[in-house]
Order: sequence, then C-alpha cells, then structure tokens
Amino acid sequence: MQKPIRKGIISHTLMVEDLGRRSYNNMNLYVLRLYNRLDETKKGEIACDSAEGSRQWIEAFEHIKQQVEHDVLRGDLRYHVNLENELNFDRHQNRVRRYTHGLRRLIRLKSVGDAIEDNLGDTIDRYLWKCVYTVNGIRIFEDVTDSKDNKRFLVKSVAVVNAGLDTVFETIYNLDKRKRYEWDTLTSDLERAEEVDGHFDIVYGTYDSKYLSRWHSKMDFVFSRQWFRSQDTYTILQTPIAHNKYPKKNGYQRRQINPSTWEIRKLDTPQYTNFAKYLVTLTLEIRSTFWDIWKKRYGSNFERTIPFALLCQVAGLREYFAANPPSNPFSPLFGVESNTSDVSNLTPVFEESEMDEFYDAIANTDSLEDEDSDEDSDEEDREVEIPKMKLRNVAWAIASLSLKRNKDEPKLNFDTSFAPVAIDLNQFHGCLHQAKDETDKNCWGSPSGHGFMVRGKTYINDFCKVVGEDPLLKLIAVDWFKTENRFDGIGLHSKSVVQSEAGKTLPFILVINLQVPANPNYNLVLYYGAERPINKESLLGNFINGTDAFRNARFKLIPSIVEGYWIVKRAVGTKACLLGKAVSCRYLRQDNFMEIDVDIGSSAVAKSIIGLVLGYVTSIVVDLAILIEAREEHELPEYILGTVRLNRLKPDDAVKI
Repeated sequence: MQKPIRKGIISHTLMVEDLGRRSYNNMNLYVLRLYNRLDETKKGEIACDSAEGSRQWIEAFEHIKQQVEHDVLRGDLRYHVNLENELNFDRHQNRVRRYTHGLRRLIRLKSVGDAIEDNLGDTIDRYLWKCVYTVNGIRIFEDVTDSKDNKRFLVKSVAVVNAGLDTVFETIYNLDKRKRYEWDTLTSDLERAEEVDGHFDIVYGTYDSKYLSRWHSKMDFVFSRQWFRSQDTYTILQTPIAHNKYPKKNGYQRRQINPSTWEIRKLDTPQYTNFAKYLVTLTLEIRSTFWDIWKKRYGSNFERTIPFALLCQVAGLREYFAANPPSNPFSPLFGVESNTSDVSNLTPVFEESEMDEFYDAIANTDSLEDEDSDEDSDEEDREVEIPKMKLRNVAWAIASLSLKRNKDEPKLNFDTSFAPVAIDLNQFHGCLHQAKDETDKNCWGSPSGHGFMVRGKTYINDFCKVVGEDPLLKLIAVDWFKTENRFDGIGLHSKSVVQSEAGKTLPFILVINLQVPANPNYNLVLYYGAERPINKESLLGNFINGTDAFRNARFKLIPSIVEGYWIVKRAVGTKACLLGKAVSCRYLRQDNFMEIDVDIGSSAVAKSIIGLVLGYVTSIVVDLAILIEAREEHELPEYILGTVRLNRLKPDDAVKI
C-alpha cells in the first residue's frame, strides 16, 4: 500500500480549480488548485503528468463533494465534518513525487443522462454547415448561414478518431516534432515562445513551402493557443499574433496562419457497448475571395494551399491513431452502477490500472526529484489503508439534493393569493439604458426564452430538451460598474435599484452580480423583479430559502453569442454552466431580495474566457439565461428565471463606484 502524501476530510466547501498545463523541469504537468470556499487561506496545488489523470482527480473530488452535500442536506450526523481534520496542502513535503494509489483506481461511475446531454447545445444553433468537399476520408464543410460579414468564410473538416479524449488532445497540443512529423504536414516544427498560464501559450513555427508547391521559400509564423475542457469535450483556439521575441527573420517570409479552433468531443454510443468514439473538428477562417475562386473552379490548386494542409491535419490524426493505436482506446471512464435506491446498498467498483504520476505542491518546491536521503518518518505519513468507497450513479447524489415534495403538490412559483404588482420600467434606473432598437449600443434588452433549450417534461425518461418559454421574472434594470476591488452586496448599497423607492414596492427582486476580473474590475448587475411574492413550496422558493449547497448544485447560466467574432463564440460555447460548481458564488438573502455574487475570477478557465470576450466586447451581442436546474420529475419542465441581451458594451463607460 502506498503512503499518502496528504490525508484529511473533504467537506462540501472544497473548490477544485483546473489551472491547466505548466512546464516544470522540461515536464508538462496538469495542475489543480484546491481551496476552501469559505476560507481561501486553506489552499494548495497538486499536479499529475496526464490530462486524463487530472480529469479523473477533478471528477473524484466532485463526486465526494456531492456525497457530502447529500448527507448534509439529509442531516446525517454520521458524516459530520471536523474542520480541524480537513485536507491540508500547506505544509512543505520533502518527498514530492509519489504514485497515487486511490483515486485513479476509484472512479468507475456512469451518468447516461450527462453523457447524452453533453453532446447537445443549450442554445439554438445559428450555424448551417454544408458538405462541399470530401478528401482522404474526411468531410469539409462550409458555413452557409447568411452573414453580415462577407470578408471571410468558415470551413471545417471532420473525422472520427479511434483514441481516447485526453490522448487526442495531448497529441494535438504536443510540440514534440518527432510526434508531429507523423501526422502534421504543415505545423510540425514548433517551439513555445511564451507560457502565459496553464491554459494559454504562444507558439513560434516554421515550414518549407516545397511540400505545398514547386517554389522553395521558407515561411514562419507566430500564433497563440488557448484550451478549455468540459466533461467530454476539449476546445483549442488558435489565432495569429505578433511577439517581440520573434520578429521577422532573414530568409523567411512571415505568414499568418488562419485563425482556427480544434474541438474533440465524445460521440453517443449505444448503452450496451463498452466502446467510445471521438469526433475531431478543425474549423478555419478563410478569406472569401480565396474561397469563392476555389469553389467556382477558376483555380485547381486548392490542394496545395495552407488552408487545405491545415484541414487535412484531421486526416493525419485519424491515420496516426490507426497506425499507433493506444493500448486501450475504448476503455470507458465510467462503469455502470444500476442500484440507485439506497446509499447503504452501494458496492465498490475499482479498476486495476497503471499508477499515474502525481505531484504535490509543485509551486512550493525547488525540484521534482526524489530526496531519498530523507525518509518519511512523520507520524502523519504512516501507511494507511484506503477505505473502500462505495460509488454509484452520479445522478443519485445530485437528484437527492432537491427537497422531497408530494407529486400532487402544486408547483406554482408565485403566491396567487396576492394581487400582481404592476411593474413600470420607467421607474427603475440603472447605469445602462434599455435598447431602443437592434442597432443601439452599450445597452441591454430582454429577449424571450425561445433562443434557449431547456429540459422538457419527459427529460427524466428521454433526455429531451425543448425551446424555452418567456422568463418568469422581469428584467427591470442593469448596472455596469467598475471597481478597484471586489464588490459584494450591491443590493445593500444606497444607490442600488433594490434600495430605490420603486424597488421597495416589489414583492421580490433577484440580483445577479457578475464580477468580471480585469484592470479595473467590472460588475455587471442584473435586477429581476417579481409581480407576486414567491411560493415558498416551489423550486424557486426552495432555492431562495435553501442552503448554499443546494443553490450551488442548481444555479445555472446559459450563454449565447448572437453576434460577434466566431472564435469568441467557440470559446463561450452553447452549453449551460452550473455557476455554483464552476466558480465561487456568494448568496445574500434579505427581506425582499436575494443577491448572487458570482466571482468569475475564481476560476482560471472562466477568467481566460472572459478576458477573450472583453477584447471583443464592443462588437459582441450576447444573450444570457438564468435558470434553476430541474432534476426531479415533479420539477419539470424547466423554466427560465430571467434573460438579458447585452449589446456591444463599452468598458470605458462603466460607472466607477
């Protein structure tokens, strides 16, 4: 039995943040930051040498949190957490490199619903792809939707790859030319120019054009890469960029590689099979003049162009894995545990596999080499048998968080014994004005829910989503602030809409305070009003008056970029996000309002995405939908609490507070 590097109790306040890849002593490590949501001084970092290992650790911690949250809400005193025994990563550890023995073998779960849902978007797709070319077994598509921008086209190549999700990502992201020479015909000679953070770096590359044409001229290029990971998807954004350390070189022509994105995602497979397939998509931006000429067949040399070579990287990947199959490419990450009726009936499901190299607190150590001369004689590091944890379907823990109610009980969200209050938007004044028309800028609107997909009445049985209805709450005002420091509790501020005379007359106001990290910081504050008091027995009532654990498990946001640069759309995506799980949320409940302070900067991934969005924010139109996730049959269909459309915001016009 391996000795644990750290041990301790994991409480429901644990937060796990994915810091991405770091280069350390010529090694690429995947780093996770752990901290207590209520006491951020309790924190530390761990790392392992593979994306798969990192993902499994995240899932293991999240699963344990779900178990604890379930027990806390159930009031089970057997799982009372002694905070003095919490997992602690602060102390220095002389022997920093160990092999894990527990969690990598531990995770064998399956949630069929989550697997199916991850392949579906939560917004209405605004792209229309047409297959225009097939070559080397791959399909090349063109986006044929009507666009106001006729200067560029989007094209993509698609192929199914027989390799694991993490393996495909690491192959694409790896800069080792010996491996890239086996599948990449164009961008094989690469080197890292700068590592910005674990999810963002800048790369310099060269290529010889003799492989594309008869002309022998050497080319070089510089581009940035950002990557993001969800449960069953990786996304890599690649954009040309200038870099001071790599100016134009003598003998080389500087070229701009086409802006592009990689997407690797899991495909649905029949439940009775143990095989997984992954779809690899490479999307490129191409000048419209070039694309029109090729399509009209005025020129027949498309096969010798840079865009074509880039699109064919997908075929190269597919053939690379066909010739070099992973040892177990179809091994599912999750196993099946069908019994979901009682925690006491759970059975352990372990998998014997190779140990994953694991590193503790790499930020506080000088070397990753073992210090064999210093034996671990500390009492805390004695051999401890890892308990046999009992696992089950992820859905049971999440579904159990909702409060049990009689199925026949009415699900009305408002107390209809009270007469509705008329809401006059002219009485509410925020920093941003309401949009006058579609061309108006630096303003807000309130779209219907028809652009979003929500869980339908039969979702528990068939995972079917339906078009959303109009929001339950009415958007009454939007504030756009800038601050030097984090600003919580805006609803208590004397100049807040909540504290206005009109605000005090409303039965209930929901305040969403989106805290945007930048220099300075920004606060986007959304105020939603209700015409009647909230029914305490409804799902909305349980959310407002419930525990933070319940709120974190249910508070959901769906983003949709209506207009904007396509790479920003790819970065933001179309998937719903449980904000309470992804970032730190703080909840303030007062007499007639509830405020949710969303710290976007608490997640490195979210911070990276919002940084990209801010760079284009003056040309972006974005829709947001706020929901409480429905997870039990009597809570369905899902309803949208509120929506907002933000039209081309101007950071300079934000009001300083």
